Amino acid sequence: MDILTINGVSKRFGGLKALDDVNLKVKEGTVHAIIGPNGAGKSTLLNTLVGRIVPDEGTVEFNGAPLLGHNPYEINQAGIARVFQTPETFAELTVMENVMIPAFARKDGAFKINLWGRANDRRVVLEEAEEILEDLNLAAQRHQRVDSMSRGDKRRLELAMCLVQRPKLLLLDEPTAGMSRADTNNTVDLLKAIAKRGITKVIIEHDMHVVFSLASTVSVMAQGTVIAEGTPEAIKADPRVQEAYLGGAHL
Repeated sequence: MDILTINGVSKRFGGLKALDDVNLKVKEGTVHAIIGPNGAGKSTLLNTLVGRIVPDEGTVEFNGAPLLGHNPYEINQAGIARVFQTPETFAELTVMENVMIPAFARKDGAFKINLWGRANDRRVVLEEAEEILEDLNLAAQRHQRVDSMSRGDKRRLELAMCLVQRPKLLLLDEPTAGMSRADTNNTVDLLKAIAKRGITKVIIEHDMHVVFSLASTVSVMAQGTVIAEGTPEAIKADPRVQEAYLGGAHL
């Protein structure tokens, strides 16, 4: 079934039409990549999905329910988590504290930070955080302050902060941006490893190696709209994609 359905979404900023009648469906349990040149509207679309931008026209459904008009925290509580281009973490706290915060937020139904709350609640959250850190190879750094971590490790931590929320849909906005090839490969391996959790993923990415390594479906955006969609193999061979994305060069 389709976990996310976007119909006719448009958004103007003054004279600029950032999104122009965007139509897109994401099937549950898949990895769906969105690619396109800078300025194509990819991040604007993600900001629409998490409630940061209200479109001028169109509808969005998540799990069969209307998504637009809800606050970002309500969308998060409904089961959508997002990884940003630049890792969003609490720099002066430890790795463990960073993972416990969204775990408590999910549990309480609101963003309530209480790392020293009721003993039983804290024990349950600690156990869940430990499990996530083990899965993402961060357990040895549980007491490390985040501001001393590498970019690659911060990215893994941000993924841990998302996974502890138990999302149904994970949005990743250029998850390998600014990384070395080694860190990029490690991130790809990590995303493959967490596929066992069954979380649907929408990935915006410029690195075609990452896209073709992970995605089962690729949508291509240009000038605010979707110009092509299909399997990675079909997208590689599509002349419209080659023209829009690489000026006619082959992917």
